[in-house]
Amino acid sequence: MRIIIVGAGEVGFHIAKRLAFENKEVVVIDKRTEALKRFADLLDVQIIQGSGSSPSVLEESGIRGADTFLAVTDSDETNLVACLFANAIEPGIVKFARIRDEDYTKHWPGMVQKSLNIHTVINPEVEVVKTIEKSLAVPDAEHVSDFAEGKIKLIGLRIEANSPVVGERLQDLRQKTGELRFIIAAIFRNERLTVPIGKDRIKAGDLVYFVCGAEELNKVLKIFGIRAEPIRRILIVGGGNIGLRLALELETKQYHIRLIEKDRERCEYLAERLSHTVVLHGDGTDQELLEEENIREIDVAISLTGNEEANVLSSLLARGLGAKRTMTRINKFHYIPIIAAIGLGQIVSPRLSAINSIVLHVRKGKVLSTVSLKGEEAEVLEAVALETSGIVERPLKDLHFPRGAIVLAILREQKSIIPDGESIVHPGDRVIILSTRKNIARVEEELMVKLEYF
Repeated sequence: MRIIIVGAGEVGFHIAKRLAFENKEVVVIDKRTEALKRFADLLDVQIIQGSGSSPSVLEESGIRGADTFLAVTDSDETNLVACLFANAIEPGIVKFARIRDEDYTKHWPGMVQKSLNIHTVINPEVEVVKTIEKSLAVPDAEHVSDFAEGKIKLIGLRIEANSPVVGERLQDLRQKTGELRFIIAAIFRNERLTVPIGKDRIKAGDLVYFVCGAEELNKVLKIFGIRAEPIRRILIVGGGNIGLRLALELETKQYHIRLIEKDRERCEYLAERLSHTVVLHGDGTDQELLEEENIREIDVAISLTGNEEANVLSSLLARGLGAKRTMTRINKFHYIPIIAAIGLGQIVSPRLSAINSIVLHVRKGKVLSTVSLKGEEAEVLEAVALETSGIVERPLKDLHFPRGAIVLAILREQKSIIPDGESIVHPGDRVIILSTRKNIARVEEELMVKLEYF
């Protein structure tokens, strides 16, 4: 599988990193020498210096016969022109474009995609707002993902020292919970991933990922010592495109929303666009302002400015002054482990949201959705089990899955099933599978055809 990526920024780098690790043939195009040097030093990919919107450069990249074309530069115009020439040279190639300016898509919905034959347009701002909305359902979690149209939940929880599950073996926890069905999929401890087995114990400080049916979520949260309280009051810091988009979405629900923005003219624009949001002119790192706005009564403070340092300071201050929870926008990936270590709660990243959306579409088999876990060391996929797949019509305990891959849940005729070793996947079932990064390629193949591993 040959994949051509135009754009050697953070999004391009992390997509290339994941795909190259899975032994896919990746070609990266960019004008910048320094950006390409990072790829050459760290990844097993082919690099070409030049413009991704140049037909001759695209020809040089081997676009004829390639499977997928990703235009993910920071320039919408470059991405669109690159797709234009890619479509002219190799009409059959599957194309994806990262487009942030809605002006290209909202006036004539579908026109850009249809005229350039683009398979999917990815807007990082739209994707990150979706991520935040899902996270508000479980604000105590560090990670929230939905599968099977929300019927199955993947939740990442940081285990506090006073949690009732500290010290419990997984097999004992299962016995204590009786008929309540859930599965602990992964544990991150000291930044290292473990796909646990029954004898493993949960420790304070662990980041534990579990899967359960949506209807069982609150009961499972109680096992971990968490009582999901409804969110009513939300503070948004930063009235840029993402802050505005989020406020517009949240206004359709029963939230009390306040939005702080530093730029006075932008405040006036926001006040005109928003109906039920209180727009405040000020700085999200101003302690006096936050106290005046009764920060102690805020259920969630969401810092979304374009300045990461300001976002971190705003979240730290809000938490210190009494906000129950915080969410923080981070773009630079190397900041994420540091921010997680200081316990700021949920981190949202437009780039990471865009990457997850793009990687989904280059998966083999009938994969419907995919999400990376912390540090991209593992991935959770939702796929339809095909008749030819190696996972159907035999007990899960007899599957030839590689070590580090596990079936977490099954959706059959709108019913969610948390499986055990005797469970059987039928053709047409939706399956949720966790795999460590090094085994993704083998899991993809197993989803497509019956394989035997020795």
